[in-house]
Amino acid sequence: MALRLTSSLLKSGNGQALQQLNKFSTSTKTWSRGQKAFATFAGMTIGGAGALLYALESSVSASSDNVHSPHQNWSHNGLISSLDHASIRRGYEVYKQVCAACHSMQYIAYRNLVGVSHTEAEAKAEAEEAQIRDGPNDVGEYYMRPGKLSDYFPSPYPNEEAARAANNGAYPPDLSWIVSARKGGEDYIFALLTGYCDPPAGINLRDGQYYNPYFPGGAIGMAQALYNEAMEYSDGTPATASQLAKDISVFLKWASEPEHDQRKRMLIKAAGIFTILAGLTYYIKRHKWSALKTRKIAYYPKHKSQ
Repeated sequence: MALRLTSSLLKSGNGQALQQLNKFSTSTKTWSRGQKAFATFAGMTIGGAGALLYALESSVSASSDNVHSPHQNWSHNGLISSLDHASIRRGYEVYKQVCAACHSMQYIAYRNLVGVSHTEAEAKAEAEEAQIRDGPNDVGEYYMRPGKLSDYFPSPYPNEEAARAANNGAYPPDLSWIVSARKGGEDYIFALLTGYCDPPAGINLRDGQYYNPYFPGGAIGMAQALYNEAMEYSDGTPATASQLAKDISVFLKWASEPEHDQRKRMLIKAAGIFTILAGLTYYIKRHKWSALKTRKIAYYPKHKSQ
């Protein structure tokens, strides 16, 4: 039977089809020397550009004038680990009592705290403590009112010029996305807040500047803000400088990535769904598709009538 099938496939009509199929399947072997040279040149160029970019990034990082922040063992670093929501609540207290005097968080609203660090009633109470500029009213005047859940955290300064004037020309950055905006993330924030020290010999600071080896250039316009017992936590946690820095770092991590926990929950769900689909795929392949894949197709030409 196999000889009959082979002989039928090698007839004139089928031979042309086989030649076309063979030509298509070996098209890369028919490249001209110019095409092969161009493909080789393109591959070498792309690989060289990637190696150059990596080398430049490594050299810039190695030659920077600041100390690289050490990696901390954060509880949310695991593949399916969530943020410490008690730490987020304490970090909000640190921001409110210490950081809010200079830094804004204009992209975070009080409603974002609900279900994360505060209940709805607690978030409403926090919002009502803030005075929000609103208006104009019926007579065209602006006025101050208690905050609502829909309001964003108020800025300590009316504009950038006022912020620079109050901080010797330095502009305190907005902290809403500061963790995502700085290399090192929360490691950098923690190291910066706990890294103040006396400047080494040969480094002179201007008035209003302080030395921090983790800040680019070393000279920073923000004075050390976190000290032992600089404030009191509502839950009674000892307010050491490192604890304050840890909590505000976790809070700013949440502010930069409010979807952090939801993203990891989706990872768990996706892993479960794909596990089930993988089992179904194996079952179909082993018990259903295998019968089609291993079947033998034979061609039996009809005999011409004599």
